[in-house]
Amino acid sequence: MDWTHEERDDGTVWSRSDRNAFVRLRHTADDRWAVTLDRLEQAPDGETYRHETFEDREAAEAQAEEWRSA
Repeated sequence: MDWTHEERDDGTVWSRSDRNAFVRLRHTADDRWAVTLDRLEQAPDGETYRHETFEDREAAEAQAEEWRSA
């Protein structure tokens, strides 16, 4: 499925075209980077929630890309 990209004040959000999954990237207060995957219960591929933090933005962006590609 396709993903749309949106820059917000609180970070970056990618929304899947069916609106049943979201990946968020944000800078944390402790100067790290957090990435979350939130797939809703009604998603055809099932519900899931994952959260990981990284020391640098590049690693966080790589994780976000991996989750969007899966």
